[in-house]
Amino acid sequence: MAQTLETLNHRMSTLQSIRSIVRTMKTLSAVNAAPYDRAAASIKAYHETVLQGLQVFAMSARLPDISVDVDRHAPKIALVFGSDHGLCGGYNETVAAAAKAHVGANSWHILAVGAQMEDALCGLGLDVSNRFTPPASPDGIGRLAGEILVALDEYRAQIQMSEIALTLIYMQRSGHILQAPKAQELLPLSSTFLTDLAKRPWESRSLPILMMDDAAIFTALIRNHLFASLFRAAAEAIATENAARLSLMQQAERAIDDRHEEMLQAVRSARQSEITNELLDVITGFEALKKKNSKDKDSGGKLPPFS
Repeated sequence: MAQTLETLNHRMSTLQSIRSIVRTMKTLSAVNAAPYDRAAASIKAYHETVLQGLQVFAMSARLPDISVDVDRHAPKIALVFGSDHGLCGGYNETVAAAAKAHVGANSWHILAVGAQMEDALCGLGLDVSNRFTPPASPDGIGRLAGEILVALDEYRAQIQMSEIALTLIYMQRSGHILQAPKAQELLPLSSTFLTDLAKRPWESRSLPILMMDDAAIFTALIRNHLFASLFRAAAEAIATENAARLSLMQQAERAIDDRHEEMLQAVRSARQSEITNELLDVITGFEALKKKNSKDKDSGGKLPPFS
């Protein structure tokens, strides 16, 4: 059914409003991604410093005195990083599906970052034990990592276990545009974790020495290793979320532009039809008036007699 020009103009106005919203979301996604990228790069440098500290510890002669628990029967925890916001496509659903595939039918303690991630996990039949609020800015990533560490300590005290198995599941970039879920086993530490660090070349000519108690320095280094790993996973997850939203908004913008062109053609066609109809009305009126004048001339301008 043909649409009126007024209806088409109203739809054009609505389409332009939607495009303005999409463009704003696109700009915000591009702007928000940069600080989280910088946060991920900064924590990577900090993490490397922590690993160097562990390398110093591993290179010392006291390494055999430290045992790393590799018990694979420890309680298993999956920490899944997601979003609290929409307009990012199937981001949360993709990560939730990867979490479901990783945990399988085994008994896992599931932790979720983000309300929408919690909904996605529950939709797949996974019970979420605890939910954390994603940071609203890069300054909040440290807060989130600290809250997770405290929650893990409380859980360990609750179940009265010294060790737990922790796996981080989050979206990671695999190129400039591509993204893919990643499952990173963070705890327990691998049996070769310290030995592999000890084999790394030491770049300085000065040999490192330790002046602190073994247990104290090892505990502090491992906790900072966990903090840096959680921080980096959270920063990476939010950066990829913004990248996914940016890509989706670009697709939406292209679709709106295509629809705008179609609507513009429809408006031009409707306007031309209205102009044509108005011209036809003028011509029809002119012809009717012309015929009336012709009849008046034929009758000599006299009025017809009354019956």
